[in-house]
Amino acid sequence: MTIMAQHHHHQEPTGTNLADAARSALEAQSEQWTPMRAAIFDALAAEEKPASAYDIADTVSKARGKRVAPNSVYRILDLFVANNIAMRVESANAYIANAHPGCHHDCIFLVCDECGQVTHIDNDPITSALRDTAQKAGFTPKRAVIEMRGLCSAH
Repeated sequence: MTIMAQHHHHQEPTGTNLADAARSALEAQSEQWTPMRAAIFDALAAEEKPASAYDIADTVSKARGKRVAPNSVYRILDLFVANNIAMRVESANAYIANAHPGCHHDCIFLVCDECGQVTHIDNDPITSALRDTAQKAGFTPKRAVIEMRGLCSAH
């Protein structure tokens, strides 16, 4: 059973539209969309599963014909996460492109232990309840990381 968020995304951008949405979201935060950032985002968005900084560095290095250091990729991925154009799957130490770069809400990841596939779902009532509970305990939440491990429908 899939629980939908309180808001709905009528169409998920893909390809050039997704890169354009990511660039707009980053520039809206007064950050530059450089050729290296574009290459890293494109490589990340092309991945079917969460990708590590090393995976992205290899992909971009091959495409550019020269080595790209994983440390540089990590810095850019951290910038992407901070600006909501990528999301970090903590338990996998990997990243996925945010399919809705301008949309701000907490995410829930369903991580398949067999194939590594990650499904991103939005459920604002659950994440809001978690934030409220944290605040009532005197804790100021910054970013919720909710991951459920198990098996996807293919397994």
